[in-house]
Amino acid sequence: STVLDRWARFLRKGSLSLTIRELGHMGLPERALQTLCWAQRQKAVPLFPDDRVLASAIEVLARFDQLKVESALEQCVPTASRAVLEAMASGFIRAGKVDRVRKVLELARINNRTLHPSIYVKLMLEATRTPEGYGLASALIDELGERPDLELRPQDCTAVMKVCIKLRRYAAVDSLFSWFRESSGSPTVVMYTTVIHSRCRDGRHREALSLVWEMEQAGRLLDLPAYRVIVKLCVALQDPERALRYLSRMKEAGFIPTGDMYDSLIEGYLADGRLAKCRQLIRDAESAGVKLDRRLLSRLSEIGGRHP
Repeated sequence: STVLDRWARFLRKGSLSLTIRELGHMGLPERALQTLCWAQRQKAVPLFPDDRVLASAIEVLARFDQLKVESALEQCVPTASRAVLEAMASGFIRAGKVDRVRKVLELARINNRTLHPSIYVKLMLEATRTPEGYGLASALIDELGERPDLELRPQDCTAVMKVCIKLRRYAAVDSLFSWFRESSGSPTVVMYTTVIHSRCRDGRHREALSLVWEMEQAGRLLDLPAYRVIVKLCVALQDPERALRYLSRMKEAGFIPTGDMYDSLIEGYLADGRLAKCRQLIRDAESAGVKLDRRLLSRLSEIGGRHP
């Protein structure tokens, strides 16, 4: 009050929402609550009720496990605004309280309330931190797929794809990819890379390669994860020469190849019996300061001893 009273006449509704969020970032939930209570007491300048301020405070308190609403959720969900419900769910997710978020979503469904799809995405990512949450994540994917008003930002769509890969639901990745292209237009390089990785995991290497060509024809600039996936894809297609060309392009673009990329390439040439090429790649990796798989190096040493 000592600080805020001086500025009360300059404030407008919503002004304190950013302050409350910043107090949360500073790890001060009790100050966030005090700020909310101060706003509620103001009479000369009406600062409350205000959903923005309330939602910010709810999110901070839920994130620090200081929002005791278990017994009041059934009364709260039908009447609270969508912003407040989403803030509550986001706070519980950041606190790792998956069961509470699930209860909020279930009560929202019962009361014909809809929350933004990004809440489902955040909950999926939190649930799949442990195998015990895989069932919940799979159910959330199905729920999202049934929504006629599905709105996913590119980063959210990619995040759901990564969850699907972890759950081995590769067909869902392709369905999401098709939906995004039809509804939103051009996929990002991150999304292309995710779908290529999914098809590789599913053993559909030729389909993955066709997507590489599509991505390049669309003029997407490849980043480090894209090069990693493509190099491993080419090795899986038993085409280490193509993989080596991508490695060279990558270095020309200013990226430093990772150890697993060199490992994959060496494995590819080793399968072809091209030991000289393997040794050259080992020298390249060592000169770049990249660490290789010790077991692979040991195997190469044994083979080299048998085949001078």
